[in-house]
Amino acid sequence: MALTVKGMTRKFTFRHGNETITLNDPDPNMEPEQVMSFYSNTYPELTTATVHGPKVEKDEAVYEFKTTIGTKG
Repeated sequence: MALTVKGMTRKFTFRHGNETITLNDPDPNMEPEQVMSFYSNTYPELTTATVHGPKVEKDEAVYEFKTTIGTKG
């Protein structure tokens, strides 16, 4: 019986107000920082965000973009 190696799919999330936005992976060959930069044209708050993760959930690698805009203390 042969083993099949399958890569994990990636998912990117961030908080936008009171909701969590989930972003698709535009290119599996991109680094998470490049994905964040790619989406920063649509979501400007990502320009000051940092990448956290990955956290494995249901066979997916989930990266979270965390921004400090609007955070006190």
